[in-house]
Amino acid sequence: MRRFYMPHTLFISDLHLSAAHADSMAAFRRFIGEIAPHAERLYILGDLFEYWAGDDDCDDVFHAEVIALLRGLSASQTQVFILHGNRDLLMGVGLTQACHAQLLAEPTLIDLYGTPTLLSHGDTLCTDDIEYQKFRAQVHGAAFQSQFLAQPLAARKAYIQQIRNHSSQEKQHKSMAIMDVNAEAVATMLRDYGYPQLIHGHTHRPNRHEHVVDGKHCVRWVLGDWGVEGNALRCDLNGCAVIGF
Repeated sequence: MRRFYMPHTLFISDLHLSAAHADSMAAFRRFIGEIAPHAERLYILGDLFEYWAGDDDCDDVFHAEVIALLRGLSASQTQVFILHGNRDLLMGVGLTQACHAQLLAEPTLIDLYGTPTLLSHGDTLCTDDIEYQKFRAQVHGAAFQSQFLAQPLAARKAYIQQIRNHSSQEKQHKSMAIMDVNAEAVATMLRDYGYPQLIHGHTHRPNRHEHVVDGKHCVRWVLGDWGVEGNALRCDLNGCAVIGF
């Protein structure tokens, strides 16, 4: 199927798929049916779902459709990789195996057609949001996740809904600057990984940024979130470009 296309890789994030968001799901169906099968690799950099309460929710009718669509990409030999987001940090091996995908660590460094490229969801870069970073550290803890996943699925979903409601209220009182990445946090990440290209999502502020860190020039791509239309970053030997659908 891909023989008429230059070998390329796709990056997406912040789809926030749920049964309540018909538009983003329609865009996802188009993407999986018409665009993704032509790619060598598809990287999902977090927040595939609006929320994920645990891999024992894979049989939910809506979740099962998303899983089946991703699993179907194996027929076109498109490799799928998934990174945790802040909304779906409880994704595990059960989900990724069902999708025929590979779960990546945060962050992950890859070779993108000869360009060292660091992949991240992006929320660790928002260090000015101190309250969020404290919450993130808590919910990423092994003890918290073990105790949380031991609760009934319905109880987990109710708790997540409470957190989402609280987060929505808090955002109304936070400045846009606080919820964006911190420049020094970006510089530190680029320095720690050898000054690579960086691709991330989370902030919902799609753009291409150039950074000079210790005299090294680095490019940072920010992926957009999905709504009525979807978007992806398409990269090949000639570079990267944003596509919409």
